[in-house]
Amino acid sequence: MRTRYGSDSSRAFSWARRSALGLLLGVVLAACSSNKEPAYVERPVEELYNRAMDAIAAGNWDAAAAGFDEVERQHPYSVWATKAELMAAYAYYQKNKYTEAISAAQRFIQLHPGNKDTAYAYYLVAVCYYEQITDVGRDQKITQQALNALEEVVRRYPASEYARDARLKIDLTNDHLAGKEMAIGRYYLRQGQYIAAINRFKTVIEKYQTTTHVPEALHRLAEAYMSLGVVDEAQNVAAVLGYNYPGSEWYVDTYTLVTGEKVPTARADSGSTSWFDRAWNSIF
Repeated sequence: MRTRYGSDSSRAFSWARRSALGLLLGVVLAACSSNKEPAYVERPVEELYNRAMDAIAAGNWDAAAAGFDEVERQHPYSVWATKAELMAAYAYYQKNKYTEAISAAQRFIQLHPGNKDTAYAYYLVAVCYYEQITDVGRDQKITQQALNALEEVVRRYPASEYARDARLKIDLTNDHLAGKEMAIGRYYLRQGQYIAAINRFKTVIEKYQTTTHVPEALHRLAEAYMSLGVVDEAQNVAAVLGYNYPGSEWYVDTYTLVTGEKVPTARADSGSTSWFDRAWNSIF
């Protein structure tokens, strides 16, 4: 009786194991089948492109980008594929997926350098970098990339509408880069690292001379020279500041810093030999 009972129990246990294993296998197979990608279905190029355009109209940028990518995947040698490449870049840009947009636009440029829309592709790359510019307290690598891309647009397509907008953005980008130099220069000045500060302010004056930061850069440069006891150089800088920005508050501050006096309301007559005139004549 004991032996038979044990045999029946073993058979029952073995059956239960097989049943559980079968159930587990079924669950795994069901999960695998549910994770399969949808079956590839080739569709007419016009249908794919129009669906992507409908997604653009609806502001569904992810679906639009995927749709245009599908046009190229299914019909890579069609005229529609060329259009879809650039439209995909545009859709990625609208979704603020700048990396994908830049990659798509650069690919279009490489594949179609002579296409009439290549100018827009260059511009789109520049704008993607431009819109990622961060405040001057952070690394400005993106800002430099934006400047390079904007200058490329102007260089390649100087008479285009994209070049006109790029020139405006170049001015703003240069102003931003100058602001970064100023922030670093001010830091060095506060720390008493005057030579390092002077180098930064000179960079602003020489490299970014059309920006709004130049008057302050001249003032800070004079301040650094005065801190080093190099009065003649500070006077020369003040003279340049006064000549180019006579109504600037920075010149008022610089004049007081260098002379210890307020700016006179009227300049001396032409025969004056004030330090301002001597400094100006010695430079120019």
